[in-house]
Amino acid sequence: MTVCETCKIAKDHVAYPALLTSEDKNRMLNIIADALTDNTASIISANEKDIENGKNLTAYLIDRLRLTEARIKGIAEGIVKLTELDDPINKITASWINHAGLKIERVTVPLGVVGIIYEARPNVTCDVVALCIKTGNAVVLRGSKDAFITNTELVRIMKKALRDNGYESEFIQLIEDTTRSGAEEFMHADKYIDVLIPRGSANLIQTTKKNATMPVIETGAGNCHIYIEKSADIQTALNILLNGKLQRPGVCNALESILIDKSAAEKFLPVLLKALADNNVVIHGCADTVKICKKAGIPVVSATDEDYGKEYLGYEISCKTVNDVDEAIAHINKCSTHHSETIITEDSAAAEKFLKEIDSAAVYVNASTRFTDGFEFGFGAELGISTQKLHARGPLGPEQLTSFKYRIRGNGQCRK
Repeated sequence: MTVCETCKIAKDHVAYPALLTSEDKNRMLNIIADALTDNTASIISANEKDIENGKNLTAYLIDRLRLTEARIKGIAEGIVKLTELDDPINKITASWINHAGLKIERVTVPLGVVGIIYEARPNVTCDVVALCIKTGNAVVLRGSKDAFITNTELVRIMKKALRDNGYESEFIQLIEDTTRSGAEEFMHADKYIDVLIPRGSANLIQTTKKNATMPVIETGAGNCHIYIEKSADIQTALNILLNGKLQRPGVCNALESILIDKSAAEKFLPVLLKALADNNVVIHGCADTVKICKKAGIPVVSATDEDYGKEYLGYEISCKTVNDVDEAIAHINKCSTHHSETIITEDSAAAEKFLKEIDSAAVYVNASTRFTDGFEFGFGAELGISTQKLHARGPLGPEQLTSFKYRIRGNGQCRK
């Protein structure tokens, strides 16, 4: 089946999810959550085949690709979490009577057919299907060849579970063509796809933005910063730094860059950077950082300007000293991908300034950037983290997969 034929099937069935009741949508979510946990063994078996085929992938890609019993359970829990949220569809967000006596309402509606193009993240397959059920959207999935066997099994399980319980499932479609030409055809299928969302590497995102002929919601790369202000508590800084860098280095909300006030660098950096080095993290440091590290016997390499803008997605991090909060903010706004940034400080004025002036989707005070996640924000599953400002920003949960229309009721009015 061609890419456009697959997309057409989803378009032909777009009305079905849009007209479902809240009760039916929640029941469907519970059905697919149960089906995923009940079929854990077959999912892991499929996933192991993808991992074997991808043995030449980098360690962080293998980590993203891998599904375990715990991860499958987590996916199912995220799906169930969606049932606890209000239905975002058919909500009246404003209503008024105009000068002509027309009763006007603005009401939320689904986007239509949501297309997603993504890389080796099979959990995305389940998250997107669940979100589209909750929001009444049809969906076309195009994963990478690295996760094709897993994605195929996940979609099979979910669609079969829906059919076995009396629901239609053809509004969910998986593209079988994982070639470059197949991706290009998908990006040009604006006749069937209402919005396309890329999730993956910076290259995938930029390619989609440049080539897609339908609206694109960008889920951006994550060059996330931790700024350690001079009043910071060193233990707090250490805990958050290690959590942000080491818990899962290959994800978009992991820390990639450290900024620290010069007045605190001599005291703090030997402790912080030694902890990173002891965990095999390569440190790319500015001149001040190199000087301090060499004095403390900590391995370091000299940073280039390019290092400050990198999403390393592994055991590397950049480090730079700054004079004050103003210089930190200017550096972050210049070099970051506007994903997530955190300040470690005991100074409330510095914290408020950072919150106000940093131009990123998520801005933290004394907390890890690893919380930038739909599940952690209380959205249940998520479709990605948007770093753009239109049409959505931050974790893409149910509300971000809706649009609106106006409903107008009259009694014979004509415009004069």
